[in-house]
Amino acid sequence: MTGLALIAGTGALPRLLAEALSEPFVLAEMEGFASEVGGQAPLRFRIERLVPFLDHLLDRGVRRVVLAGAMRRPQIEPELFDARTATLVPRLVAAMQAGDDATLRAVIGIFEEWGFDVLGADAVAPDLVPGPGILTGQVSAADAADAARGAEIVAALGAVDVGQGAVVAQGLCLALETLPGTDAMLHFAARHGGLRPDPAGARGVAYKAPKPGQDRRVDLPAIGPDTVAAAAAGGLAGIAWQAGGVLVLERARTIAAAEASGLFLWSREP
Repeated sequence: MTGLALIAGTGALPRLLAEALSEPFVLAEMEGFASEVGGQAPLRFRIERLVPFLDHLLDRGVRRVVLAGAMRRPQIEPELFDARTATLVPRLVAAMQAGDDATLRAVIGIFEEWGFDVLGADAVAPDLVPGPGILTGQVSAADAADAARGAEIVAALGAVDVGQGAVVAQGLCLALETLPGTDAMLHFAARHGGLRPDPAGARGVAYKAPKPGQDRRVDLPAIGPDTVAAAAAGGLAGIAWQAGGVLVLERARTIAAAEASGLFLWSREP
């Protein structure tokens, strides 16, 4: 019997959290979203059977849960709903229509109503969230100005629950993070890098931050080696983010990739 469940989605984060955990845990995965976590057979569940899944976790002694990793909205099959889960459908549908942040708040609320303590990734592995400072590279005055502009744009985006990132070069926004995610944003910026007013001027900055008022226990923005590779391919000068609000996955590899590409990594004071 264990008191903790890791509800894992795709990507590196669930694996890193599993490696950081010093206690036994139940691994759970939504059907269709296999995680990279090894070492034990996962407990799989469907959203249409959410209440039986929650009851099962309680029966196994779970009282704390960590939700980590990417999950797209699943295809719902109405005929699979049990009677108790069906009572949650209006609430979940309304939240999904309001946006990702509202959906996650609704999910957290349901877990808490069942008596679970929902933990953030930073509670399990605090080293994944850097404090203020430059991890590598040098930030020019022009880069700092672009990062400040990026912070303004991301705050405005987050207020309407759209995204957690932007690319700014010479004060102009080249790309925004929307549903396709960070890599799509960076690839778009790379295709449109010629829009910089001065080809010899500042190359631009990718900026990431949580949404204003976001519940930081789930869906914290993240960067990793792949983010650095995409930023380098787009010709950017570096990546900046809100200190204390962004996960840096595989930090040593991420810093090494940035150094090899000549990019800065800046955990920027809000």
